[in-house]
Amino acid sequence: MVVAGTPVDNNLLKYKLRDISISQIIYLCSMIFNEDIANTTAKFLLQIKAVKLNPDKPFTWTSGIISPIYCDNRITLSFPTIRTYIRQQFAQIIMEEFGIVDLIAGVATAGIAQGALVAQELGLPFVYVRSTQKQHGMENKIEGRIEAGKSVVVIEDLVSTGKSSLAAVDALREAGCNVKGMVAIFSYDLDISRENFKKHDCKLITLSDYNILVQRAAEENFISKKDIEALIAWRENPKKWGR
Repeated sequence: MVVAGTPVDNNLLKYKLRDISISQIIYLCSMIFNEDIANTTAKFLLQIKAVKLNPDKPFTWTSGIISPIYCDNRITLSFPTIRTYIRQQFAQIIMEEFGIVDLIAGVATAGIAQGALVAQELGLPFVYVRSTQKQHGMENKIEGRIEAGKSVVVIEDLVSTGKSSLAAVDALREAGCNVKGMVAIFSYDLDISRENFKKHDCKLITLSDYNILVQRAAEENFISKKDIEALIAWRENPKKWGR
C-alpha cells in the first residue's frame, strides 16, 4: 500500500516516467479547465492526503465500483490556502465559461461548503440540493430561495459516475432553473460519467482529474511503478478491475 502524501523510497523504486508510458492514461476531450490549475490542484490534494491510493486493499464506492483510489475533497476545507485557491479558481471558471449567472447551487453534502464559498466570492445567492427530498417540515429537496427562470451553475466537490451530481441538475431544472453547467474540484474521468453528462446536456468543468493526478503522483514519487500499472488498468476498465 502507498498512501498519497508519503513519498516512496527513491533508492528502492527508482521510478522514472520513461519506464512506463504515462500517455496511456491521457485521454482526449479532458474536462479540466487548464493544465496549470489541474497540476496545482493535484499537488495540493496529494500534499494534504485528500487522495488515498491502495491497489492492494481497494475501496468500494456506493455505485459498487471497486477502486484503487479514494478522494475526499472535504479535507481541503481545513487548509485556508488551498480552500482559497479552489474558491478563486471556481469563480474564475464560472466568469470565463458561463458568464453572468443568477445563482450558485451546491450538491449535498460535500458541495455545500464549496458552493457557499464560491457564492460569497461572486456576491451571488446560494442554494443547495439534497440527495433526497426532506421527509418533514417543508419537505424540500432544494434548500434556499429559488425562482424559475434563474440561471444557475452547480458546484460539486467530486464526480465519479455523475449519477448523484446530475440528480441535483435534474432537481434544479424541474424547479424551472436554467442550469448553465457544473464545476467540480476533481473527476475520476470515467467514460460513464462522460456519457451521463452528455445525455443530460450538462457541461462539466473540473479543476483537476484522475489522469493529471496520477501523472503528478508518479512524477513526485508518491506512488510506485506497480501502482501506476494498477491505476492504468483500473481506468481502462473500472467495472472489471479487482474482481
